Amino acid sequence: MPDIDELKGARADLLCFLVATVAASYALTQEWRVDHVVESGRIWLKRNLVTVQWLERIRIGQLALKIARRDLKGAGITVRQSDVQALFTGDMGLNHASTVVQKMMRLCRDATGTAT
Repeated sequence: MPDIDELKGARADLLCFLVATVAASYALTQEWRVDHVVESGRIWLKRNLVTVQWLERIRIGQLALKIARRDLKGAGITVRQSDVQALFTGDMGLNHASTVVQKMMRLCRDATGTAT
């Protein structure tokens, strides 16, 4: 399996998936759930057949929590309970047609230094 940095945009996509998951989880439970970040990371990596070293997974997960907790609001992004379903597709991938996901992706590309 390729490393995440071998696939263009994969790091930003993983980060955005984690940010969306964390924001959705918070909207539903009012808790910042680290276990959701860990499990969502595993799901994304398995689905996309990509590898990431364990320490880098932790860094990406921590960055996702930081973005969800602090940066979304500053970027004018609010995820409410009613928004959660629109963030994801039927197979729980990111819904790239969602304007909220598009805004999240811009933040994540900026955070990873990935060009659009």
